[in-house]
Amino acid sequence: ALSSPCRMACTRTCSRILGLSLGSAALCAAGANLALLFPNWDVTYLRRGLIGRHAMLGSGLWGGGLMMLAALLSSGLALLGALVCFLTSGVALKDGPFCMFDVSSLNQTQAWTYGYPFKDLPNRNYLYDRSLWSSVCLEPSEAVVWHVSFFSTLLCISLLQLLLGVIHFINSLLGLLCSLCEKQ
Repeated sequence: ALSSPCRMACTRTCSRILGLSLGSAALCAAGANLALLFPNWDVTYLRRGLIGRHAMLGSGLWGGGLMMLAALLSSGLALLGALVCFLTSGVALKDGPFCMFDVSSLNQTQAWTYGYPFKDLPNRNYLYDRSLWSSVCLEPSEAVVWHVSFFSTLLCISLLQLLLGVIHFINSLLGLLCSLCEKQ
């Protein structure tokens, strides 16, 4: 069996590694969310208010970013932030990108609008049908690739953060219990 000082050193080392991992993941999540605000690195869409609600929620900034950095202070807050980022990213991937698309009716008049063209698409999933990626969204160019890339990144980062947060919580709990046992 490991001696008490060895167990305490192990939990401290684990806490340092988790802290660095959570901090790095938080910065990556914040960066990915910032990129979603500037499709194709163009500020015009943000200025014109043509950014989807999932990106504007900023869950990668505050949920996966700021709240994760707060993990150093509170594991529960960090887990909540990672969970919100994970759920928002999943819903965003399900709904598809916010883009300009053609809503022409049968009378052949062209009408373009901004919205979520893939949200209620019957019998087709844009994530699996790549032919839709360039044919539906007219603006911004590569909207689907941008959306899928960064929300997938946020989904993976927040899942990693949830896992690291749970490990951090368990490690903290073990550290607390071990320190209580040492005093007796």
